[in-house]
Amino acid sequence: MVSTFEKKKNLSKLIIPSSSSSPNPSPSSPHVIFSRSHSFVGPSPRFVPSSTPLFFLEEEEEEEEEEELPFGPDPPKIGPSDFHILRVVGQGAFGKVFLVRKKGDCFDDADGVFAMKVMRKDTIIKKNHVDYMKAERDILTKVLHPFIVQLRYSFQTKSKLYLVLDFINGGHLFFQLYRQGIFSEDQARLYTAEIVSAVSHLHKNGIVHRDLKPENILMDADGHVMLTDFGLSKEINELGRSNSFCGTVEYMAPEILLAKGHNKDADWWSVGILLYEMLTGKAPFTHNNRKKLQEKIIKEKVKLPPFLTSEAHSLLKGLLQKDPSTRLGNGPNGDGHIKSHKWFRSINWKKLEARELEPKFKPDVSAKDCTSNFDQCWTAMPADDSPAPTPTAGDHFQGYTYVAPNPWLSSRSLD
Repeated sequence: MVSTFEKKKNLSKLIIPSSSSSPNPSPSSPHVIFSRSHSFVGPSPRFVPSSTPLFFLEEEEEEEEEEELPFGPDPPKIGPSDFHILRVVGQGAFGKVFLVRKKGDCFDDADGVFAMKVMRKDTIIKKNHVDYMKAERDILTKVLHPFIVQLRYSFQTKSKLYLVLDFINGGHLFFQLYRQGIFSEDQARLYTAEIVSAVSHLHKNGIVHRDLKPENILMDADGHVMLTDFGLSKEINELGRSNSFCGTVEYMAPEILLAKGHNKDADWWSVGILLYEMLTGKAPFTHNNRKKLQEKIIKEKVKLPPFLTSEAHSLLKGLLQKDPSTRLGNGPNGDGHIKSHKWFRSINWKKLEARELEPKFKPDVSAKDCTSNFDQCWTAMPADDSPAPTPTAGDHFQGYTYVAPNPWLSSRSLD
């Protein structure tokens, strides 16, 4: 394993001083489900990672048995042994993300290269995240969109959960944003339009993402963005609200911080923060103290840089309204109001969703399994799916297994 010191050394060249969650919040502070430094794609390069390793649990050495999958007269089996692990491309609170290649051709995939998200059951249960992990799998089986990463397989062993998704080899949007400093309005317009299209699709299906940020947006080899990581997503109907305090503080809407209940409008706030960061290189509200950061988000007026166009100012003001009832995107046809905003005047939404609008920037990608756009603090780690203890408390993940049928990725539950 890579030592904590070595991880810090590898990240030191990328650290940008900014805000982060307090490592020891007071007992009265509400619990943040995922702080920015614990995104599943790994600690953001803008923060020094915690000196406390993520995992120090006792590990079992015996080989795990894969889950038996009843499916018709000749049940297929799929599990960790069906994949060659090539490299680590991320790490988070519950485990790692690996670049993998599927063995053989029994499932008839074009190239067999995937991203495999591996999560430890004991850690999930200990942190009381069972419902979130099950919801992530369920949501991924329901969405099919050109700018959302697709789930191909999910399965489990006695000690771990596995999600196998398309591998998007252009890296995270944050990685490219850091390299370029800021994006031009034209460049940011296409990315934002693709994000709006993906978020609108989620909302039409009753899903709120709740953790939109550059680390959860990938870029494919053609330069299109792809929304990923649904670990905090929730199914909420048009009239429903959630009271969970979750997300990444810099991107959390005021109504979440105020515990007033939230719905899809919270996602549009996050889109506004994303756009601001793409155009300026930093989030509009920053502070090293979490409580003061929350106060700034709730009370402070957004400062709009003068170098942005009046159309960009107008869109940002609309998305970053602190009152969700007046926020651009609010209401049954809220996404339509965003798409018709004058800043998006040059976007043909039908061509966009057909992926016919060609991005001006394409990441440097040499092959389908290229990892040069992922941070070396992950890709240099040993590519090992190490053993983990088996939880003793019940079957929390019944029905987790899934195989997306070819050629279409419609739902097909196996157990």
